[in-house]
Amino acid sequence: MSVNLTAQDKTVIRTAAFGAVTLLSYAGIAGSAHRVATDGTLAYASATGEVGHVLASKKGDFKLKAKSAASLAEQVLPALAESVRILKAQDPAEAENFRTVVGVAVEAANRAHKGAPSPVMAEMTRKITEAVNG
Repeated sequence: MSVNLTAQDKTVIRTAAFGAVTLLSYAGIAGSAHRVATDGTLAYASATGEVGHVLASKKGDFKLKAKSAASLAEQVLPALAESVRILKAQDPAEAENFRTVVGVAVEAANRAHKGAPSPVMAEMTRKITEAVNG
């Protein structure tokens, strides 16, 4: 199936993906928020398919404006769900690819800390996972 995304669709997808990693960096502030963000974002470099192309385009067409995790979550969690809806409407396999790509980034971000994720990181991971799985 062919995926034909509008500029707005691509902005939503980038907001969702990079926003998820940013939410995890907020949750990982007690350790190394920078390492969480770096490891999570670097995971997107291996993304394939249309999602990989969208994430690799490096367009600065989205703004993650937030002064708190709560404010950021109000922007990002709906964008995650909307990204899945957008992709699923055109190609269910690409929607699954998005879920997988975000899942890999979340896992990479969680591994930035040694040992098990903190309760805060685990809870943010649950919220992100819930948003992409509807």
